[in-house]
Amino acid sequence: MDTPSLPLRPRTSSLASSRLVWLDNLRIALTVLVVVHHAAQAYGPADWWYVEEQPRTGALATLSAVDGAFFMSLFFFVSAVFVPGSYDRRGARRFLTGRLLRLGLPLVAGALTIVPGLMYAYYVHYRGYPPISFPRYFTDVYLGLGDEPADWSGPSWPDLQFGHLWFIQNLLAYSVLYALCRQMARLARWRGGRRLPVPGHRALLVLTAAIAAATFLVRLRYPLDSWVPVLDFLQVEPARLPQYAAFFTLGVLAFRHGWLERFDARTGWVWLTGGLACVALLFVIGADADCFGPGGFDGSSALWAAYESALCVALCVGLLTLFRETVTRRTRLSGELAAGSYAVYIIHLPLVVTLQYYLADRGLPAVGAWAAVCALTLPTAFLTAAWLRRLPGFGRVL
Repeated sequence: MDTPSLPLRPRTSSLASSRLVWLDNLRIALTVLVVVHHAAQAYGPADWWYVEEQPRTGALATLSAVDGAFFMSLFFFVSAVFVPGSYDRRGARRFLTGRLLRLGLPLVAGALTIVPGLMYAYYVHYRGYPPISFPRYFTDVYLGLGDEPADWSGPSWPDLQFGHLWFIQNLLAYSVLYALCRQMARLARWRGGRRLPVPGHRALLVLTAAIAAATFLVRLRYPLDSWVPVLDFLQVEPARLPQYAAFFTLGVLAFRHGWLERFDARTGWVWLTGGLACVALLFVIGADADCFGPGGFDGSSALWAAYESALCVALCVGLLTLFRETVTRRTRLSGELAAGSYAVYIIHLPLVVTLQYYLADRGLPAVGAWAAVCALTLPTAFLTAAWLRRLPGFGRVL
């Protein structure tokens, strides 16, 4: 994507010379996890989803909670690692032009094709209004050019949104902010300070505490799964903004100060072990336990903010260490999968939702339906991505 895997890749410094094969492999794994996560949404958590009234199980709800605790933060980190090198090579104008092409174009195209198709299916199946054609839905309801029904079921009017493409939208916004910061630094003639030391246990504990505190404070007003439009355009979930902003910043610093190469593996193994222990404990307790709360001024909200923040830091640090130390081989297949991971992120959701609709009312248990959606979507998405990337013009974007 620069991560789930986005398109920014290093070409300078020792970071670039190794091509960071392990980081490409991590991008593949995270992209697969996105598909697995969305496949579970219909069968686990109580969140809104495009397909309703399906069998559910607490295990998939917990899996969704574990994924949500860290994987998008790690996506932001991996994407941010490649941002400074891209800016250094291209300069501000070419960097922003490239970001608009690789991020902005798929964002707009997806918001006008993929997302309205998904929302139309939900409108027809679950909203309870008289059936209408897709063109009329697109203009009147999705774009909001028609009158808002008096009994509109929401959550907002019109239906226009970016769906799973919110990550690309937010990454574009962070890239623009980075370019602005670089320009301000240039005007102030600031050339950077000394090289920062590699984070150790103490620094990671401080980071965890800071993210937890910021998360708890934000969730006093914006609980989990509350989305707000920023400037009537940017789709943001404030409840996880402290994580995302922190890890994007850390990705930039990791590139500038050589943390990826210099980080002590022993520290990473400790945090990975702690993170996996927290995951195991969460599956025992259940993410929907009363002791965890999505927001508000109470102990359950404070506990979940702390637990989720610890999971986030531990799993991000641990997985970076695991892949750097052990998953370092590139094969022809892994190279193809890495190259297609960005396209998979964009196109996988309609495949997931289509299969969830197809499997509805077929008597499958929740885990069985989830496993079937995963098994069918993953190869289809990667094969489709490979085909799309070979179409004229698509390769420059995907």
